[in-house]
Amino acid sequence: MAALVRLVRRLSPRVQTVRFCRSNGHKTDDLLHNEAVQRHIKRVIDEQTGISSRLESGQVTESDRRALNLRLVEMSKVVHAFEKTQLALKELTEINTLIHKTSAEDEKMLLLLREEHEELSRKVEKLNKELIETLVPADDLDSRSVILEVAAGRTTGGDICQQFTREMFDMYQGFSSYKHWDFELFNYTPADYGGLHHAAVRISGESVYGWLKFEGGTHRVQRIPEVGLSSRMQRIHTGTMTVIVLPQPHDVDIHIAAKDLRIDTFRSRGAGGQSVNTTDSAVRVVHLPTGTVAECQQFRSQLKNRDTALRLLRARLYQSSVGRQKEQTHAARRQQVGTRSQSERIRTYNFSQDRVTDHRIGYGTRDIKEFMRGGEALEEVLRLLQENQEREALLKLVQNNS
Repeated sequence: MAALVRLVRRLSPRVQTVRFCRSNGHKTDDLLHNEAVQRHIKRVIDEQTGISSRLESGQVTESDRRALNLRLVEMSKVVHAFEKTQLALKELTEINTLIHKTSAEDEKMLLLLREEHEELSRKVEKLNKELIETLVPADDLDSRSVILEVAAGRTTGGDICQQFTREMFDMYQGFSSYKHWDFELFNYTPADYGGLHHAAVRISGESVYGWLKFEGGTHRVQRIPEVGLSSRMQRIHTGTMTVIVLPQPHDVDIHIAAKDLRIDTFRSRGAGGQSVNTTDSAVRVVHLPTGTVAECQQFRSQLKNRDTALRLLRARLYQSSVGRQKEQTHAARRQQVGTRSQSERIRTYNFSQDRVTDHRIGYGTRDIKEFMRGGEALEEVLRLLQENQEREALLKLVQNNS
């Protein structure tokens, strides 16, 4: 028994107290035990066997052989991941059997068995997640850089929204540093009292869109203002800000004809509307066929502002194009579960209760200041959103194939 061999290797004179996870269930078990998912895995295994047989027969053309080999690589990833999960589950079952057979008087052995049980439970969960990843087709956009914009809400909250927008901007800058991404500022329009009206940045690095695509939407803040009557009365104000996350297109993704553009120049403006530049270096680009607008006033060089505005415009047009393509596909589902688009509230930051709540997955966490530093706490909720998306994508895949 593999589990018993592992356990014997761990034996030592030292006895440690460990926590025993009494539940044999795993977060991913229900999904992988779903009948449709099981049938899908069986189809993949059967397809791998069939492809291997065809290749071994030698009765295929050279072009078919290349196509079959590519397909075999995809199938083999799933089968290999599935076999690893089955082996780990077998070991876990062996440990469970040993626990039930071990006398309560043998405390040292029970502690070691329970420690092994907990380690194997974590291994099974990890392998289950890897299996789900191999079953779900990768999103081609996940590896791309993004253009991220933050904008204060215009109808509610006033200074609360602008202050919160600046804090959100700082959070994404902190997260970029935490993930070792490049953070390139395109536009930054400050508000009075240290707030922020709007900012746009380009974030580049490994799998940026794969992480940040879940941040697009309306973020709500609830807090007591620092000054004024509401502060003295401890009255909670509510405000909103919006995050827009656009995968940055490659130049080949979308072509913009020069005749379809109108390019205006103007003087840069700072907080309160005062001019901060004596030359017309700021640039506004309008795509005439769609009315899409992008502008940049971050740099003193008009040429650099123009180039940046064009990059931002290209990303907005690309996102609009992708949205139109997906519109019909998601129409039926949207009527039942909502669009989860960027006009819907996705997360609430309640400073009075020191709590952050993500409404899409019912996730809540304390220590709001730590969360907004943009480190491990933000990474945790984004990882949970990734896993939730993979589960939904897998269920949709097996339903379409059943």
